[in-house]
Amino acid sequence: MEITADKVKELRERTGIGMMECKGALAECDCDMDKAIEILRKKGYARAEAKSSRAAKEGLVGSYIHMNGRIGVLVELNCESDFVARNCEFQDLVKEIGLQIAAAKPRWIASTDVPADIVAKEKEIVLAQLGDMKKPPEIMEKIVQGKLNKFFEEVCLLDQPYIREDKLKVRDLVTKLIAKMGENIKVGRFVRFEIGQD
Repeated sequence: MEITADKVKELRERTGIGMMECKGALAECDCDMDKAIEILRKKGYARAEAKSSRAAKEGLVGSYIHMNGRIGVLVELNCESDFVARNCEFQDLVKEIGLQIAAAKPRWIASTDVPADIVAKEKEIVLAQLGDMKKPPEIMEKIVQGKLNKFFEEVCLLDQPYIREDKLKVRDLVTKLIAKMGENIKVGRFVRFEIGQD
């Protein structure tokens, strides 16, 4: 199938990735738009992983107020340069993450932030729910890990499904912008307030 300029433009608009990369992805999968997006996400993710060790000391603190002032969120999103912090797409991501926190009530940024005692307690609960299920140990371990991953999806911001498009995780939004901007971007911290809640 012919790779038209319109196809390349559409893919670029949908992913925010450069024209040449979009053209290459379309060539790899015979112009299948969904497969091309998957290829770019994989490549973008690889680039994002490479940048994750770089210091991100710039950024913004954003606020989001919801339900006539009943819910408020402060979120710090970090990047490497003031140039990226002033970019509209970076600022939009701060707002989107604030909205996500207001709606989905995460308690931690990532699964690695969950205290070991809470993970242990959750594992204990899962094992109690499974009772005396007669399964080999390696199968039991997979079941337990699957249940723990579901728990992390509920309580960890980056693991949560994005509220506007649940096929994406919040981590994917951050990764997409890292791939586009070429800088490390990470959620520094957040706090969520709700009237009448501790």
